[in-house]
Amino acid sequence: MDTKAKVWLVAAALAIVYVVWGSTYLAIRVVVEEMPPLTGMGSRFVIAGVLLGGLLKLRGVDIRVTRRQLAGAALVGLMLPLLGNGLVAVGESMGTPSGVAALLVASVPLFITAFRFLAGERPRLWSVVGVLLGFVGLAWLVLGGNDQGNVPLGGAAFVLAASVFWALGSWLQPRLTLPDNIFVLAVHEMWTGGAMMVALGLALGEDVNLAEYGGETWLAWAYLVVFGSMLAYSAYVWVLSNAPIGLVATYAYVNPVVAVLLGWLILSERITSAVLVGGLVIVAAVAVVISVERTPKREEESTLEPV
Repeated sequence: MDTKAKVWLVAAALAIVYVVWGSTYLAIRVVVEEMPPLTGMGSRFVIAGVLLGGLLKLRGVDIRVTRRQLAGAALVGLMLPLLGNGLVAVGESMGTPSGVAALLVASVPLFITAFRFLAGERPRLWSVVGVLLGFVGLAWLVLGGNDQGNVPLGGAAFVLAASVFWALGSWLQPRLTLPDNIFVLAVHEMWTGGAMMVALGLALGEDVNLAEYGGETWLAWAYLVVFGSMLAYSAYVWVLSNAPIGLVATYAYVNPVVAVLLGWLILSERITSAVLVGGLVIVAAVAVVISVERTPKREEESTLEPV
């Protein structure tokens, strides 16, 4: 492939990751208006895992794994799809604006740095500064937004908990026995996490009435399956092996901007002073942490999972 063509492909892949992953928060917000959050998001991941597995088999990829690899993938599925994405959906179902949810989730790299510190590692000084700055931004976003009637504390708490679990799962992932093929890992991560999410939702009494959901709800749900979980993830994995990790990592602070703008444009979500100030502080803090840290590639890949 010539250099010019590769540059255009990298640009296209990054555009997909920027826009599609940024838009998933909006789609989740639409889905949970009618669908229960856990069964709705869980079914999304189950279907996405089955479809991606089918595509891999058609391409001749062996998706079989050992029991230990399946257990590792299931643990990732518990931490990321279930406790990560699932709690984001719960938080949005409680009224958290999609843009605010994206800004809260943008704090994942900050929590990962905190876990590294608790595990005995010594992050660089600027990483610590970035983490502290990010937590100040989170406090300003949540508390200031609550004063302006824009951020329900209960919903924000669920989204922040999701960020913590997502960070913990990302930090644990390179320490687990997992399939070598990242797409095979995605298949087993999605279907196991999705199945656990559906089971939890049903156990908690979520009422599933498929015939009562409107066309917008099904369209947003299908968008999450096809574009959020399959297309964007494939684009992300491809660009990881064809572009510098520092360039790929910029999605972590571009996605929230996309989410805030889409929420304002499509759902008329308010962009308050708390969202502007707190969001800018969080994005700046994440930019500092990402630019300073130089972790092994496998660990970097695990911190940049899709929603």
